[in-house]
Amino acid sequence: MNSADPRVSAGDRLGPLLIGLAGHDVTPKEAEWLRHPAVGGVVLFTRNYRDVAQLSALTSSIISEAGRDLLICVDHEGGRVQRFRKGFTRLPPLAVLGRIYADSADKALDFAYRHGRVMATELLLCGVDLSFAPVLDIGDRSVVIGDRAFSADTAAIIALSKAYIGGMHDAGMCATGKHFPGHGSVVADSHTDDVCDPRPLAAIEELDLKPFAALGNELDAVMMAHVLYPEVDSRPAGYSPYWIKTMLRSQLAYTGTVFSDDLGMYAAKVAGGLAERVRESLSAGCDAVLVCDPGDVQDLLANDEALFDNADAALKRLKGRPGASREEIERVGEWRQWKKSIAQLELEQSKWV
Repeated sequence: MNSADPRVSAGDRLGPLLIGLAGHDVTPKEAEWLRHPAVGGVVLFTRNYRDVAQLSALTSSIISEAGRDLLICVDHEGGRVQRFRKGFTRLPPLAVLGRIYADSADKALDFAYRHGRVMATELLLCGVDLSFAPVLDIGDRSVVIGDRAFSADTAAIIALSKAYIGGMHDAGMCATGKHFPGHGSVVADSHTDDVCDPRPLAAIEELDLKPFAALGNELDAVMMAHVLYPEVDSRPAGYSPYWIKTMLRSQLAYTGTVFSDDLGMYAAKVAGGLAERVRESLSAGCDAVLVCDPGDVQDLLANDEALFDNADAALKRLKGRPGASREEIERVGEWRQWKKSIAQLELEQSKWV
């Protein structure tokens, strides 16, 4: 697509984008991407991590090369979705906390707070602003969600999420609930398949929507699901004005930031080419979209810059606020005990899940 593309109108704008990088360092080409006015942030992956020192250098380089304060994000939930491991506390999957909750709610809530606080603090110390957490999906059914979810019980999800978010907020990190309106009740994986949930709206409201409805005032951001709910709308949730504008914004009165999930995922391709996916997401009501494959970023940013809006304002409120240096934090005995207890819980998780 270019400025002569007949599909593009004068008011048809793309951005802001959260983009993926290829490796441990910012390449000259990636430095150009970071300076592009549509780019509002970066999403990091395991491919971008070697150790704590390298990660800290990378996040500093991203900001330096961009010449502005981009939002630096990651999926760092614990369990199988923990992007950085060496040098970080090994975090158990959230389902461990749900199993503990069934036996001792107070103990589980304490661990949920510690989990969120430790996770957020360690990332902020390396210059990472935001982890896309917690998962609010229903557990026990979806192959891609699985033990990433706290529980199959909505009351447990809500209670544990409040404690977990409290830990994130006290560390200085905003919280992102995902995947709205719920990915946990369908088996298929939206990374590799089209995903369809055939239930009527009443069934979704009775189960999957409850955590999002209850936690709206706690969540700084929400990430959409690449799931089609044909009894509700003909478009997957991330492309649906009904789900974003009518349900999330109007009915649930949600005022935080709305992210798409990665537009490179298989289930996102239903909207067409990458530019069409970006445009559909933003038109539906997303505030920012994720384009995590560097090859996709290259293709998208090859377009005329006139097609893009400035990205900074939409994401500025989600920047992390670290409260102390690594040296200051490590001198606090309670902090060291929290890290040790969470690491021990991860080692013992096999008896819980």
